[in-house]
Amino acid sequence: MILACQNITKSFGIKEVLKDIQFHIEGHEKTALVGINGAGKSTLFKIIIGEEAPDSGQVILGKDKTIGYLAQQQEHSYENTIYEEMLSVKQHIITLDRQLRETEQAMKHAQGEELESLLNTYNRLNHEFESQNGYAYKSEINGVLKGLGFTEADYDTRISTLSGGQKTRVALGRLLLSQPDIILLDEPTNHLDMNSIAWLEGYLNSYRGAVLIISHDRYFLDRIVTKVVELEHGVSRVYNGNYSWYAARREEIRASEMKAYLNQQAEIQHQEEVIAKLRSFNREKSIKRAESREKLLNRMEVIGKPQELHDAMRIQLEPEIESGTDVLLVEHLSKSFGDNHLFQDITIDIKRGERVALIGNNGTGKTTILKIINKYIPKDEGRIVLGSRVKIGYYDQEHQVLSPEKTIFQEISDAYPSLTNTRIRNVLAAFLFTGDDVFKKIQDLSGGERGRVSLAKLMLSSANLLILDEPTNHLDITSKEILESALCSYTGTVFYVSHDRYFINKTATRILDLTGQHLNEYKGNYDYYLEKKELVEQIYTNSIGAAASTANGSLTSTGSSVPETTSNKADWQAKKEEQARLRKKANDLKKLETRIEELETRSQEIDEEMCLSEVATNPTKCMELAKEKASIEAELEKAYEEWETLAE
Repeated sequence: MILACQNITKSFGIKEVLKDIQFHIEGHEKTALVGINGAGKSTLFKIIIGEEAPDSGQVILGKDKTIGYLAQQQEHSYENTIYEEMLSVKQHIITLDRQLRETEQAMKHAQGEELESLLNTYNRLNHEFESQNGYAYKSEINGVLKGLGFTEADYDTRISTLSGGQKTRVALGRLLLSQPDIILLDEPTNHLDMNSIAWLEGYLNSYRGAVLIISHDRYFLDRIVTKVVELEHGVSRVYNGNYSWYAARREEIRASEMKAYLNQQAEIQHQEEVIAKLRSFNREKSIKRAESREKLLNRMEVIGKPQELHDAMRIQLEPEIESGTDVLLVEHLSKSFGDNHLFQDITIDIKRGERVALIGNNGTGKTTILKIINKYIPKDEGRIVLGSRVKIGYYDQEHQVLSPEKTIFQEISDAYPSLTNTRIRNVLAAFLFTGDDVFKKIQDLSGGERGRVSLAKLMLSSANLLILDEPTNHLDITSKEILESALCSYTGTVFYVSHDRYFINKTATRILDLTGQHLNEYKGNYDYYLEKKELVEQIYTNSIGAAASTANGSLTSTGSSVPETTSNKADWQAKKEEQARLRKKANDLKKLETRIEELETRSQEIDEEMCLSEVATNPTKCMELAKEKASIEAELEKAYEEWETLAE
């Protein structure tokens, strides 16, 4: 056992955040701490590392075990460069290395007992140096920095000049290099691109110590953790499995608890009705029976009603009018900032009803493309054409569409002046802003709260083209699931940028991967993208080489033409087969409906025949008709079942 939380309780004023929290973590175990925003996850982390004191209970850390912690925000001011900061973690190894070199020099001039003593010292130092991977510490530093998205050109950058996200990546690298016995990570993937997240997954899976993670990245949790600790309504519950197993098991348990509660309530009501009836007879025996039942009822251990989550958004997206088939066409788009050439000759064609995800590493220009489409920044080259009756709703991850000085209520009422105060209040309540919360200023809100205000405006816009930039940032898992459901049932068109692989997998019908200043297209969700990514990139690389070897190579930098060309035949064949299958199903349905109509007509005719006097008095004829009727009913039953199967 490396870490144990025993009966942890914590309150802030009259609000009890944590109640009797209990769980433990074994060596090498990877554990997730999950719960909605405000469930107390970060508070529990602070109690574990000693920043906060619990009201009761205790945290037990194994003997001689070390603990490391990555907070969401980095408040420490670093003066070192990135590489100097990483080297500082390995200072004990650097000191050992210097001592070894000094001992080597001293041995050159020593003799006798002094030499023997120096040899012993050298062997001891060398053993310690080797056991701490001293010969490879520079490679280890390079591996971690590059895995987290830094290049060698970044190594000499002063940390004080970095953005908040970059500082968090430096702090994460420093923590990983220090290799404590247990690492506490609070949203470690927030500032990482997909390649860095994939690298971190591999690193943590092979990490020799234990890991406790707070994360809203469900795909990440699925690949890392083997245990989930859930915080809900202040209490904890432990599930052994990854996130998907936990999510399924949680729903089973909640359904079971609700069923047990409803069954007991029904039994209590039944017993109370029986008791009341017995008393109404007003006889000695009946009253005794009623009292006996009443005693049994009073001794019953009453199941409390399972608490429902009331911290869930209610979002419903629906376009006001339907757009044309062609929704958005971006042709030959290019953009540079000085010498930084983000992308060139990009082409995107989006049709009505598609949900297209734009993915790629940080700094490739994904957000820039969305801002160009929304006319927030100018393009260098290319053209953008919106289709007929297209109305855009834009969700900006930086929430620049919100006015910092306005209150939440003013933000909605100014954007939609026709709405009544009651309607605005109801909308904001659906996004968890109630009471005086609606009068908070935008500039005083957290990232998650600003995100909910932006989503509220998006819902009211009735747009038929949603352009979303990192819509799941700062949302808890429950809110992400609600947004996923809303987008999947949305009848308009969606074009979005996201690093949330689980979200992409649930919502995308097509993926555009912006890599190397060009786009690769994948007609499927994130799992399909992973399956085909290596093949598509290899095809593109080979095609670039072939184009370079010809004098007039014609491959454009969008890159989408190559995989599309190679897959055109397969796509055409698949479409042809699907169309044939649908035609056959339609024909089968039509034939079956005709047969059902014939059978129903004949069944009705038999009923009418059997009512005729000449048939009713003829036993032989009656038996023939009854036999035919039974045969028809059996065939109809089978036909109905077959029709339902085909209709689905």
